[in-house]
Amino acid sequence: MASFRALRSQYASLLKQFIASAKEFEVLATVPSDHAPPPKILYVLDSSFNPPTCAHLRIASSALLEQQEPGARLLLLLAIQNADKPSKPAPFEDRLAMMELFAHDIRSHIAARQSSKSVSSKEHFPTIDIAVTNKPYFIDKAAAIEASDHYPSPMEQYHLVGYDTLIRIFNPKYYPPEHTLQPLRPLFSQHRLRVTLRPGNDWGDREEQEEFLASLARGDREAEGAPREWAQKIQFIEGRKPEDPPVSSTRAREAAQSAPQDLEWLVPDNVRQFVLSERPYSKDSPVLGYDSSKD
Repeated sequence: MASFRALRSQYASLLKQFIASAKEFEVLATVPSDHAPPPKILYVLDSSFNPPTCAHLRIASSALLEQQEPGARLLLLLAIQNADKPSKPAPFEDRLAMMELFAHDIRSHIAARQSSKSVSSKEHFPTIDIAVTNKPYFIDKAAAIEASDHYPSPMEQYHLVGYDTLIRIFNPKYYPPEHTLQPLRPLFSQHRLRVTLRPGNDWGDREEQEEFLASLARGDREAEGAPREWAQKIQFIEGRKPEDPPVSSTRAREAAQSAPQDLEWLVPDNVRQFVLSERPYSKDSPVLGYDSSKD
């Protein structure tokens, strides 16, 4: 418990420094903390991490395990302003603490997978950055990462998103005043999207979701400013199996309050220990650092 609270206090201090600065993006910590060579590819997992779940783990680890060449790095990115979502617990410092614990969960998961395949080279163990941004919109986050001096330039970013996020990215309402998809051009000129399919009642079945990419490739959205070539920059990957129960941060928060035994399959090990010990989703949870109601 003392180590968890020290970690949370550390991130509360780092957050205050970031908020007081003029920066739009900053890496607050790296796992492992020893020096790592500059990355050649950056995978970006941008989420509220409220809390990090086994779904996040699957998305991140599948990308890293698919990347055979050394030199890939994972960035866990927390926006301290969000364009769509109202404030909900936990406080930012709790989320960042859980993100660091989650980074260790990812490395342990990949180590176990590589061990089972007799892969022992530490070159394939990922370096993971924990970072914050004050940019609420997707394209602005990508630009802030690109403009930072933390990574070599130019460098290709692979953004790890769900199908629901893809739909939001391609919604012209987010790009005033013209409300076209033209503002996405800098993103797709340099970077890529790796999209996890989310078949279900909210977003249609697999065939309906795959039709999105087929439609883009046909040029159906060129009138909105999205050339058909962008389809080549978007990769669809399998999500959970139909027979698997859905995993979400909402469900994990509910389990933390009413069914803690379910956390075993909803969140990774280190994150679960934090949630059970620090109780960030209980009504009497302490809030450190500043008011998180503006999340």
